[in-house]
Amino acid sequence: MIPYPTASSPSISAVMRGNRRRDTGPELRLRSALHAQGLRYRVDYPIRTLSVRVRPDIVFTKQRLAIFVDGCFFHACPTHGTRPRQNVQYWEQKLERNVLRDRRVTEALREERWTVIRLWEHQPTDEGLKIVMEVLQRS
Repeated sequence: MIPYPTASSPSISAVMRGNRRRDTGPELRLRSALHAQGLRYRVDYPIRTLSVRVRPDIVFTKQRLAIFVDGCFFHACPTHGTRPRQNVQYWEQKLERNVLRDRRVTEALREERWTVIRLWEHQPTDEGLKIVMEVLQRS
């Protein structure tokens, strides 16, 4: 594993420090839309399976629904994901590990009868809301 690199500039360092683990803009918009529909859910709720511990962005515990709003950069969106020009080797490995972790988490949750929805940050909120509502109506 390549050691954590030094930022290529102070501005890049500030941008990376500003990335949030939770309460991102797309996540807040989806939560607001769900709340406006009268739905109540858990945020950053810990779920333990036999093989992973994870905190989905939004969880409907009774329906066993875990929702992740994945950022295009850190989750390597095939449409909008970008690759940094600096520290390329580090970031390639890091993003690949993230994608593999996402797959492992999704698989582990599904093995324990959770429904998993993964949305991209670039998806319109109303589209994400529609997907969640369809899944909840089937539950």
